[in-house]
Amino acid sequence: MRLLLPGLTLWCIILLQFSSVARAQSSKLDPVSAAQAGPPGRSLSSNDALERRPTVALTLTDAETRALRNQPRIQAAQLRTQAAGREISAYRSGYFPQAYGNVTAVEANGDTAVAAGALTTSSISTRTAAGASLLQMITDFGHTSNLVHAARFQGKATAQNEETTRQAILSAVQSAYFVTEAAQSVRQTAQSVLDYRRLTLNQLSALAQSQLRSTLDVQFAQVLVSEAELAVVRAQTNVEKAQAQLTAAMGEEQAVNFTLQDEPLPAVPDPDPANYVAEAIADRPDLKALHLHSQSEMSQARAERDLNYPTLNALATGGEVPIHDSTIHREYGAVGVNLNIPIFNGRQYSERAAADNLEARAADKDASSLEVNIVRDVRMTWADARDAYLQIAVTQRLLEEANVAMRLAQARYDAGLGSIVELNQAQLNQTSALIGAATAKFDYQRAMSAFHFTLGDLH
Repeated sequence: MRLLLPGLTLWCIILLQFSSVARAQSSKLDPVSAAQAGPPGRSLSSNDALERRPTVALTLTDAETRALRNQPRIQAAQLRTQAAGREISAYRSGYFPQAYGNVTAVEANGDTAVAAGALTTSSISTRTAAGASLLQMITDFGHTSNLVHAARFQGKATAQNEETTRQAILSAVQSAYFVTEAAQSVRQTAQSVLDYRRLTLNQLSALAQSQLRSTLDVQFAQVLVSEAELAVVRAQTNVEKAQAQLTAAMGEEQAVNFTLQDEPLPAVPDPDPANYVAEAIADRPDLKALHLHSQSEMSQARAERDLNYPTLNALATGGEVPIHDSTIHREYGAVGVNLNIPIFNGRQYSERAAADNLEARAADKDASSLEVNIVRDVRMTWADARDAYLQIAVTQRLLEEANVAMRLAQARYDAGLGSIVELNQAQLNQTSALIGAATAKFDYQRAMSAFHFTLGDLH
């Protein structure tokens, strides 16, 4: 009888283990296969408020389209570009005739010949008159044309600033998209690890009740379950933060749960970054904007200098005076030219021209400084992208090695050759490898997005 009791106890434990395995079959028996199978049904940190949120399927292209449609920053940049175009038309108006209408009614004292405020003799007559005047600029020796050129350069610079804003928005959307994907993958992995550790705890508890395992093993398993629960809570919080960041990057406010579609991995950058540096110098819109701003200031300086030259205008006026005294005809009309020659204005024009020249030189220096930063940023983001690409293979290999070590530790523990400490350490290593493998792909995609933004070719 004493020989039969241990055997019966052992068979009861085996049946309990098989029943636990059957209950957990929907979630998988190990965290690796569970993480690869897909998201679990209801996670530890889910709640009714989160489940009531609308779920939106989203691709990266959809996110970019929504951002370019909704973001106030791109709309403000577009309005500034339109305003710069209107400035060009405003300066071009100097080429066209300027027409003015006049209506005058005067009641004057008799025999009035001189009025205050003028050195020339004036004649003030009682009258009511209406007419029009026409002013056509013949030449101002380049002042208007240089103003138009300055406005055109500034308009092009504003358009490049709009492109910089557009690429910055796309970069923010892509970064938030991949961060959200990584956070969701980590949450899925953490939930799978939690499910596996709960299963292990149930098995050890059943064995401990039959005195086949020590209570110390159960305590270690409980600690691991608590750590896994904490990891799930943190992973869910990170998902919430990432989705909020993605929502803000798209210029939206409503909180939703995004179901994101995986994007293909981009090609790895070339081993030599020299060509990328030249490409960035040629394509960066913010650098183009600084060069155009410098050209605009130089044209503005020439326009200020041209104010020192004469201005020749053609004049025409005509009208009718229905109420008048005997010294005025009923109709009037005249044509002529006027040459305006500036003589002295306290060096106003020359000082403004000098200030614009200094602004142009300052813009050139800003461009040189930006080129230095571009070279640095290209080399740094290139190194980050290649490092992230290499980490994909390394983390996958590390995961495979951690899985092998976990199986060996589990086998040693089941055979009574290893301790629970050894098994727990193997589980921790496997969890770390799972998270690293889950995020490596998205880290590479995010690094490539930052790299293309640095090159100025983010489309």
